[in-house]
Amino acid sequence: MKLKDFYQAAVRAGIRNDLRGPKEIERILTEEKIRFDKLDEADREFYDRDRLFNPFSDTRILNGDPEANIKNALIGIDMEVGELLLAHLLNKGQGPKIDLVIAHHPEGTALARLFDVMALQSDLLASCGVTLSVAEKLMEKRIGEIERRLMPINHSRSVDVAKLLGLPMVCIHTAADNCVARYLTKLMERKKPGRLKDLLALLRDIPEYRKSAALQVPPKILSGAEESRCGKVFIDMTGGTEGPKEVFEKFAASGVSTLIGMHISEDHLENAKKANLNVVIAGHIASDTLGLNLLLDAVEKKERLEYVCVSGFERIRRTA
Repeated sequence: MKLKDFYQAAVRAGIRNDLRGPKEIERILTEEKIRFDKLDEADREFYDRDRLFNPFSDTRILNGDPEANIKNALIGIDMEVGELLLAHLLNKGQGPKIDLVIAHHPEGTALARLFDVMALQSDLLASCGVTLSVAEKLMEKRIGEIERRLMPINHSRSVDVAKLLGLPMVCIHTAADNCVARYLTKLMERKKPGRLKDLLALLRDIPEYRKSAALQVPPKILSGAEESRCGKVFIDMTGGTEGPKEVFEKFAASGVSTLIGMHISEDHLENAKKANLNVVIAGHIASDTLGLNLLLDAVEKKERLEYVCVSGFERIRRTA
């Protein structure tokens, strides 16, 4: 498989699983093309042309020839300097030759523009009953906060090492998070758990969460009790990073009773409790692993890759 084919297949999988739907993605890409056409030549020099077909700014080829053939990948949730040096050692020693490093969490330019993908949270909030104008105003403030927080970060640290070591590198963030968000949304719609204990049982039946529980990081109720009724469930697992902490009262007003997330900060949890919402944390690394596995199943429908798994990831296939 060529690197560009792997990357484009990952983007397509992210689009297919985007809860906004294909019409909204088409609108976003059309508007992006219009913006690009209006740029003068000086501005086009700095334009990221992947935006014309990829709506996920945190999913990118970070290094390598798109035409390169790949067969063996070193893959993990966080792939930084240490993991890149491991890939180099494997290539120099008796291990499998590493053709590609796959990270989930973004690095390089994908990290610098992480805030761009947060706009999708407005649509997700609106889908569960939050007034769209309210959702957009709340997200506008939060996106600005995250953009400013990202500005001083040394984005290129790991990518610079990949370049020096001659290692192709890609990161797949929101495209994979979309997969886990849709998977769990459909699961809850199909199974309709009555109480939080039933919801926990559903999560623990998923291999990634079962393995995480064995490592002492199980899905956990942070607000509510096992006998609490689930009511309307919202899956909060995509859109770059945590949304605004003011949103929880809007969730409650729109009829949501239970939130399932990957993780939650103390400020956000406190606000969720004030809004009398149930909060279940499925687990960060387990949820990222589930999303990546679902995406890779889609990418590998025609050709399978081999993986060396590190940094919290384990390849679990759901296809033959």
